[in-house]
Amino acid sequence: MPSARTNLDVFAADLADRLPGAWTSEYHRHLTYPDQLPVAEQIWDTGHVSHIATEVVLGHDAVLHGPNQQHLYLADRPRYPLQFVVAPLKPDDTVTKPHHFDGVDEPHGIVVPNDAARAAALITRRVLPRYGQAREAVRRNAAEQPEPPHRQAPPQVAQVVTLTWYDDGALGAPYGSVPEQARMTLCAYGFQYHPHQSAFLLPDAYGEDGRALRIQAVARRLAEQGIGVNLRHAAPTTATVLPPSWPTAAPSHHR
Repeated sequence: MPSARTNLDVFAADLADRLPGAWTSEYHRHLTYPDQLPVAEQIWDTGHVSHIATEVVLGHDAVLHGPNQQHLYLADRPRYPLQFVVAPLKPDDTVTKPHHFDGVDEPHGIVVPNDAARAAALITRRVLPRYGQAREAVRRNAAEQPEPPHRQAPPQVAQVVTLTWYDDGALGAPYGSVPEQARMTLCAYGFQYHPHQSAFLLPDAYGEDGRALRIQAVARRLAEQGIGVNLRHAAPTTATVLPPSWPTAAPSHHR
């Protein structure tokens, strides 16, 4: 006859006593589903443990607190009365910021049996080493790059080429708006000068992908020359609206 599930609070306390180092357990009862989310959203796992904690109404969970600010999440495994799930929690301090987790492998959680001794052995062998490596990687990122790597603003340029998408599908720039130093570059990347339109235009024959590649290439080349590039749609043309004409009265005829 299978044994019944151990109460979560009892199992958490027993498990804390068997993990290496000084661990304590903190049991939480949740009256509503939203109550479980604050802790669930700290889980350092993108697999089944995170899914269970955020998508299933659990009613309760526990957090184990260990040495060096280690924290483990513990909850029942739905539909498996003889199993629990356990996963590390992300570091929660004033130094660690979201960008410090970039490039760090998730330590992830595991399923453990309804036996505190076996569960502690699995956690010690499979969870804590990965947890420690991930925490160390985050600490290293925090030391090397305390603040987010914000992109720098582009440098100011004295000359700019504005490429325009016209309503008829043509793409180009009026001849007079193109700096002299940029004209040969446009021609080198496929733009053609049309005297009757007084504009450099990129032929439709290149196709959508071909034109996109040439736009990227010419923008990169002009940037190397210190010339900025803008891409805009032409201003919509508005037809002139004439004021309404008043009806003219027919001339009267008198006998």
